[in-house]
Amino acid sequence: MIFNDVQGGIDDNEDPKVAALRELKEETGVSSAEILAEVPYWLTYDFPPEVREKLKHQWGSDWKGQAQKWFLLKFTGKEGEINLLGDGSEKPEFGEWSWMTPEQVVEHAVDFKKPVYNKVLEVFTPYLH
Repeated sequence: MIFNDVQGGIDDNEDPKVAALRELKEETGVSSAEILAEVPYWLTYDFPPEVREKLKHQWGSDWKGQAQKWFLLKFTGKEGEINLLGDGSEKPEFGEWSWMTPEQVVEHAVDFKKPVYNKVLEVFTPYLH
C-alpha cells in the first residue's frame, strides 16, 4: 500500500518514520501498518501560481511548494479500521478512499505532483512484486 498525501508536518526532533505513522493514525484512524521502505531523500515540488494564490488565501501565507518524505507502508489491519474522521484530533481531510494500483495513484494525482509520484513509484517498485 502506498499511502499518499497524508499531509502532516514533522514535529521538532520527531523521526520522519514516527511522524508518518502518527499522521496516518490522525488522518485515517489506521494504526495497523508497517513501514516497508522509504525514499532515501526528500522530494520537492512547487505549487503552480493559481494553486499558490488559493493556498495564500486559505492558509494566510505564501507557500512556494512542499518538501516530502515518502514511505511505503503495508496495511496489516482490517478495512473497518479505516476511518476518514481520523482519530478525532484534527479536522477530517479526506472524503473518500479506495484501493488503487500504484499506476492508478499516479494517474489520479494532480499534474504538478505527478513527477514526484513517478519518482516514488520508481523507488518503491522493487517492493511491490
